[in-house]
Amino acid sequence: LPSQIDPKDYTFSGLKDETVGRLPGKVAGQQFVIQDCENCSIYIFDHSATITIDDCVNCKIFLGPIKGSVFFRDCKDCKCIVACQQFRTRDCRKLEVFLCCATQPIIESSTGMKFGCFQYYYPELALQFKDAGLSIFNNTWSNIHDFTPVSGENNWGLLPENAVVQDYIPLPSSEELKAVRISTDATRSIIPVTRGRRQKSSDESCLVVFFAGDYTTANARKLIDEMTSKGFQLVQTKEVSMKAEDAHRVFQQHASEFIPLLEKGPVVALELNGDGAVEGCRSTVNDVFSGTKVFVSESKASASQDVDNFYNFADVQMGM
Repeated sequence: LPSQIDPKDYTFSGLKDETVGRLPGKVAGQQFVIQDCENCSIYIFDHSATITIDDCVNCKIFLGPIKGSVFFRDCKDCKCIVACQQFRTRDCRKLEVFLCCATQPIIESSTGMKFGCFQYYYPELALQFKDAGLSIFNNTWSNIHDFTPVSGENNWGLLPENAVVQDYIPLPSSEELKAVRISTDATRSIIPVTRGRRQKSSDESCLVVFFAGDYTTANARKLIDEMTSKGFQLVQTKEVSMKAEDAHRVFQQHASEFIPLLEKGPVVALELNGDGAVEGCRSTVNDVFSGTKVFVSESKASASQDVDNFYNFADVQMGM
C-alpha cells in the first residue's frame, strides 16, 4: 500500500449504535475491514478491492461494488445489500442479503440465510461497477452453494418476492451520508431485478441477445422496461464473450448472421418469461430497435431450447 494510506481510514471496528459510512470516491478501490460492530448502520458508497465483515451483530450494511471477494464471518442478525465478484459466509446466523454476485455465492456453517436480488441506485453507482470490473448483467444471486449442508435442513432460502429494500436497510440518517442521492425503487435499480431461481410464472420463456456496441446496455434496459411494464418477468441476464462455435450452438441456422458482431465484445442476453413472451419480445424489438441487429427466439417451440443452449454455454464459460 502507498505510504500515505492509513488502514484506520478503511476500517470500522468496535462501534455500537452508530451510523457510519464512506461517500463516493472515499474508498476508491482499497480493501476495507468491518469488525466487532453492534446495532450499527454502515454504508460504503464506493467501490473496493475486498471487504471482510467479522463478528458483527444486528447491523444494517450497504456495500458498493467489490472487485474481489466479500467474506462475512461470525455475524448474526444482519441485513445487507452487497455487490461483489465473490460472496462467502462462514459461521453466520440469520443474514438477509440483497445480493449481486458475479459467481456462485457460497455459504459455509451458516444457518437462517435469506437472499434477494440487489436493487439500489445512486448516480455514481454505474461507474463504480465499471471500476470494480463488474457487469450489471452478471448476477447469480439465487444460485447459492451450501458448502456444509445438513441432511433434512435447509440453511438458506429466498427473501419474499415483494421484499422492499428500505424495510430492511433504511436510507442513512446522518447528515454526511444524506448527500448521496439514493433511490431504492426497484425499477430504477442499477442492477436489473431478476427472478433467478424463483418459480417461473409460465412455461414460455424467450431469449434475447444484444451485441456489443455503444448502446448495448441502454438497449437491454429499454427492452426490460418495455417487457416488464407489460407484465412479463425478467428471469436472468448475462454478459459474456462468444466465439463462432458458441454462436453455432446458440443461434443455430442464424449463426452466420451474428458471428461478425461477436468481435466487437461481449453479448448481453436476457431471459424473459410469461405467456406470449416470444411474440411480445419479437414485436417490441421490431418496434423499438429497428436497424439494430438483435437475436430473438423465433417461436415458443424453439425458445426454451435457445435459453438452455445459451445458459449452458455461458455457465461453462463463467466457470460456474
